[in-house]
Amino acid sequence: MTSLKKVFSWLDTNILLLISGFLIAFIPLYPKIPLADLVPGYIVRLRLEDLFVFFAILVWFVQVLRHKIKWRSIIFWLIIVYLLVGLLSVLSAVFFLPSMPMELLHIGKTGLHWMRYLEYFVLFGLTFSAVKSKKDVQIIINVFVLTTLAIVVYGYGQRFHYWPVFSTMNREFSKGVRLYLTENARVQSTFAGHYDLAAYLVIVLNLILAMAYKQTKSWKKIWFHLVHLVGLWLLIMTASRVSFVAYIAGVAVVIFLLASEQPTFLTKLKWGVTRFTLTLLLIGVMMLQFGVDMQDRFLHVLRGYPQAEQSYLAFNNWQNDVTRQVKLALNLKKKKETPDNWIAVDNSLDEVLSKTDERPVLDKPDRTRPDDVYTDVPVTIKVATQSADGTIEYISVKTERTWSENAMKYGLSVAIRLDTLWPNAIQGFKHNPLLGKGYGTLNKETFQHFTEAESTDNNFLRVLGETGLLGFISFYSIIICALFLAYKLHQSDNTYYSFLSIGFIGATVGLLINALYIDVFAASKVAFTYWALTGLVIALYYLDQDRKICKGTFLKKKFQEFTQKIKNKLCLSNKS
Repeated sequence: MTSLKKVFSWLDTNILLLISGFLIAFIPLYPKIPLADLVPGYIVRLRLEDLFVFFAILVWFVQVLRHKIKWRSIIFWLIIVYLLVGLLSVLSAVFFLPSMPMELLHIGKTGLHWMRYLEYFVLFGLTFSAVKSKKDVQIIINVFVLTTLAIVVYGYGQRFHYWPVFSTMNREFSKGVRLYLTENARVQSTFAGHYDLAAYLVIVLNLILAMAYKQTKSWKKIWFHLVHLVGLWLLIMTASRVSFVAYIAGVAVVIFLLASEQPTFLTKLKWGVTRFTLTLLLIGVMMLQFGVDMQDRFLHVLRGYPQAEQSYLAFNNWQNDVTRQVKLALNLKKKKETPDNWIAVDNSLDEVLSKTDERPVLDKPDRTRPDDVYTDVPVTIKVATQSADGTIEYISVKTERTWSENAMKYGLSVAIRLDTLWPNAIQGFKHNPLLGKGYGTLNKETFQHFTEAESTDNNFLRVLGETGLLGFISFYSIIICALFLAYKLHQSDNTYYSFLSIGFIGATVGLLINALYIDVFAASKVAFTYWALTGLVIALYYLDQDRKICKGTFLKKKFQEFTQKIKNKLCLSNKS
């Protein structure tokens, strides 16, 4: 009976830590396989992770009612402010400045998006409340590292052994269809898209790199550098340009903060320059070896410099030829046959990119279509025809695609944003500058239009368009406040876990850059992970504050005891 009491007591003390660690690992690792529709006809569905998060909320509330949890962080109140603003935005979109019909289908979709943000923030509350000691911090960090390694392993299997892909690139795929990647497809591992995977890696790779540099034991340094290296390989396999740039920016911040800990200016400069140079060399070697697709996606930058473009194309074709020869020499072929009854997918931009396994080899750039379109696939449109008896029928006719000026100048990926998505968000902001147009309304073509998926591909514009200026300020004030507290933790005299604050700052800067091109804070696996890491850092900040308070109280007590002894001795000497 006593042992059973001990088990329940231990579980009561550590249940939030167990749930936090489980969710931090489970959410990124478990594919987006749906359980049920939440809103008919909508791409967002109920998944297993939602049930686990709901259970976690119940446990958290029970602990709150039992006074096991303290509401001591300003981040909690900032989150509540944003959620209230978001709720006002929903009410405004429905009742005051309507941007949708008053129908359950439309209101349900908007309310679902608001609830998703609430769900994301749950990971902050759980992790913050779970961490009560440095040992708890170390456990959560180990979960992050092992989860990253598992994601890399699955990505490798996906790339070379046809391990299944579960995507949400369109509504049909989001039903849980088993897919497999073609040879030159972008790896997405356990994520629903390669952009989401790349954004996740921007977070964890900066954290792991900071850990690698701060370790004192050689085997730990080697271990974390190896995990960072294989994670970098996976990031390159995603071929996400903006995430790659965001990762490098985050690494620069990490190395700068680590260099600032050196004692003199010269040692700061030497340490920072050497480490950053070595990191760039490593990235360059990895890019040359594995980043053919990533290199091609950077090619459009050279379009204004014909000589540089021609030189790059010549080098790229030579590199592709060498790669093919090496594969033939080593017989590097996929060992498994393509899966039966699965769908081949290459994560392409819409239906207009090449579906073949062989990449096009160009002796000169093709100016008849955008850089990121390899095959001209005609557009299928419906044309009305009238028969002799007056019956109207619709037939499918294929017509040649036309490309916008932005598509020809910047590529199709950028053009979709410049021509459609970003102007839609700006119009949403103009609709209601204070509270925005409402969640899930930015891509509506008409008042009655029901969109089956949402995307702005710029998280700043999305927040501004959906929740207005109040939502923008309240949301990003959470992140700014978290950065401020993390920087204060970095300046603390407690350097044992300073790598955590450094890695978090680098990851946040990288993610904010990533947010210029992708809706990273609305992507579930990325958002859950980021807010969990935020909870971990803020919890450590308050642990450090408690340590200083305890240390100050202890020193004050010792000082009082010392002065009392002096007074006693003086009294004795005066009497004598």
